[in-house]
Amino acid sequence: MSFRAIWQQFFPSGSPPFTEAELAPGSQVGKVFIITGANSGIGKELTRFLYPTGATIYLAGRSQERISKAISEIESTASTSGTKGILKSLHGLDFSDLRTVKPAYESFALQEKALHIIWNNAGMVFTPGTSTLQGLEGYMGANAVGPFLFTTLLVPFLQAGAKNSGQPSRIIWTGSVQIELASPLGGIDFAHLNDGKTISKVTDYAASKCGNLFLAHEAAARWGDQGIISICHNPGNLHTGIFDREHWLSVFILRSFFLYPAEYGAYTMMFSGFSDKITQAQNGCYVWPFGITKPCAREDVYKAIDEGKAKQFWEWCEEKLLRVMGTSYSPNQERLGFN
Repeated sequence: MSFRAIWQQFFPSGSPPFTEAELAPGSQVGKVFIITGANSGIGKELTRFLYPTGATIYLAGRSQERISKAISEIESTASTSGTKGILKSLHGLDFSDLRTVKPAYESFALQEKALHIIWNNAGMVFTPGTSTLQGLEGYMGANAVGPFLFTTLLVPFLQAGAKNSGQPSRIIWTGSVQIELASPLGGIDFAHLNDGKTISKVTDYAASKCGNLFLAHEAAARWGDQGIISICHNPGNLHTGIFDREHWLSVFILRSFFLYPAEYGAYTMMFSGFSDKITQAQNGCYVWPFGITKPCAREDVYKAIDEGKAKQFWEWCEEKLLRVMGTSYSPNQERLGFN
């Protein structure tokens, strides 16, 4: 890991290469997107930017009230002329409770035949000692295993999206500079995976984000020939609701010197979702803020991938879904289901 790489991710130089100006009004009519955690922060900013493109956008999250409020705000502040998107609520999705994933998937499946981009953006904050309702370590369960289940269910729709649009569909996983700063050797401590409780907020958070990098790499290998591009990105150091419970003085210092407005994270998300600089040749790539295709700076993480750790983590996620759901979950079924 190099100090320069960390500095460049904390303080990106130059203007973001992909902003809302790159997406013409009406350019995404007929496209279907899902954004998890879209009722606030960078997910909400991304939805705001995409609304004039005419896309159908599903705002996925836990609270119907908060999603409805976000939709009303975006619709009421949009230009009164020109193309407008279709904003839909996909509420009740809580990645810390895997039982909520299939109902959200089924709600989507009843309304759509294809999906073109999913941004796995939702994130949660946990304290030491936390487990998900299915007994997984909090961060790994909510930041990696939950999105993995949701995305796996949606693969047939992503395949259909690639077919009907004539261009690859995209899965966007969320990483972090904390992968470089705080994840254990090799990115994930596999010996800790089955402990089932958060030990360190920083280390466990970082490991869950490295889990997403592993999943992006493995999804590219498994689904790349099916018209699906998989990307992991670090959206940037941003002022979002994740800091709501922190001490005001700490937040003031961070905002003054380190944090960018949430819209900059949306620029990273748009780059990952739409940039023509990312093709099948870059499938599985990593993106730095606010739109630079560049590997994670931890060589030991890529060494772990070369040694099969991404595949191992993928299979661990599958095994956990089989075990904790106690169901007929099967990654080989076209439509996955559990009782």
